[in-house]
Amino acid sequence: HAPRWMAAFVVVIGLCGLLFWRLPSSFLPNEDQGTLMVMVQLPPGATIDRTSAVMTELSTILQGNPAIAGVMEVGGFSFVGRGENAGMAFVTLAPWSQRDENAEQIIAWINQQARGIKQARVCAANSPVIRGLGQFGGFDFRLEDPAGQGHATLMQARDQLIALAAKDPLLHNVRSNGLDDAPQLGLKVDRVKAQAMGVDVSDVFSAIQLMLAPVYANDFIHQGRILRVQLQADAPWRMNADSLQHYYVRSDSGNLVPVASLVSDSWGMGSPTLDRYNGFAATALTGSPAPGHSSGEAMAAMQKLMQQLPAGFSYEWSGQSLQEILSGEQAPIIFALSLLVVFLCLAALYESWSVPLSVLMVVPLGLLGALLFTWLRGLSDDIYFKVGLIAIIGLAAKNAILIIEFARAEQEQHGKGAIAAILEACRLRFRPVLMTSIAFIFGVLPLALSTGAGANSRHAIGTGVAGGMLVATILGVLMIPVFYVVVRRLIGDRSDGTEAKG
Repeated sequence: HAPRWMAAFVVVIGLCGLLFWRLPSSFLPNEDQGTLMVMVQLPPGATIDRTSAVMTELSTILQGNPAIAGVMEVGGFSFVGRGENAGMAFVTLAPWSQRDENAEQIIAWINQQARGIKQARVCAANSPVIRGLGQFGGFDFRLEDPAGQGHATLMQARDQLIALAAKDPLLHNVRSNGLDDAPQLGLKVDRVKAQAMGVDVSDVFSAIQLMLAPVYANDFIHQGRILRVQLQADAPWRMNADSLQHYYVRSDSGNLVPVASLVSDSWGMGSPTLDRYNGFAATALTGSPAPGHSSGEAMAAMQKLMQQLPAGFSYEWSGQSLQEILSGEQAPIIFALSLLVVFLCLAALYESWSVPLSVLMVVPLGLLGALLFTWLRGLSDDIYFKVGLIAIIGLAAKNAILIIEFARAEQEQHGKGAIAAILEACRLRFRPVLMTSIAFIFGVLPLALSTGAGANSRHAIGTGVAGGMLVATILGVLMIPVFYVVVRRLIGDRSDGTEAKG
């Protein structure tokens, strides 16, 4: 019945390919790290007093949830930018044993409650799984303007993309990772007039900087501490453009000239920061996949939405999203090298090409189990799952070695045929195969059922390895003899399965 078993083996390989295609891809699973971040952004030009009032209201809402242990508020600062209209709250969650909700559920609750705060835009986000790869959990997207269409056109494209993402069922909470355009005061120095009045232009710039922006002067010692001396005009004298009438510079003749007579002012709207990526004007977007979907699906959805934008715009991925793309490109090479290393090690050990080939034919059985259990549990193809697949290569090969090595010894030492040798090996090695496999499956079962910090990562590797080992053990016991006999036939062993006589 070898042809039927080999046909079933081909079906297994086909199922592996189908599950690989159906399994959603990602880089790292979102983890419940016990901390969250909440960004607060008021309209441009809002004062710090308005921001503080919103932060107080937000803190009251958060502290009403028993799953939240503490809240630390910061006004005038946020990971998306600095300004009086920006704020941020660092949320500490209760220990895992004292709450039923995970971080994702608490984030959804915060965002729902924040809709009642009409004075500001409030958004809660998870901490990045890997520090340094992005500011928040989720994907990092860069919208670029390589055609140089201008800042206003870029902002219109950004708003259009965010509006499209809000309607996409695969995306959640896609937002700008920066401050909105704010009112800006532009000062223009009349250089010709300054030269005619004998005033150095650099003195005009120095006077404006000295009065409006803090300028470091020196240090002084007070109560055993070294403090800095910062020069700046008092608050009432730097509130608006009319304050320029009170600033003076000295001309070459020694006369005091009002700065307002040399500088003209104008109000306008502009970006608080200059964001560029790959040398092009760009704006950063961040977001997360909708519940039940992976980061790979969310990234594919963003790429699809880019096709609906006007011509002249491009995109790039950064942070964790860029690493996800790079790791996905390297995965096939790593799997191929892993199989090659195992094959060469077995070939050197047994001084044969047929034994490694028959051993490695069991690997797709383990891959099928890992893919099937991961898919049934709703997990994704992330980096932990890929590590588990590499482990499955060795674990599945281990079961085959226990049987094939004994069968090979039976043929060489006792002159048995291939079929008789492999059947004897299965009978004698059945118990060791089951014992080692069951021990390993129960050993990784706590990973698949774990809770608390880092549970999602342990679920990814534990589910794949346990499922792969289970299927490889059940199907391997049935198909390893077929693999051995088929490979022996291919190398010229025409034994009919009977034992040698004499």
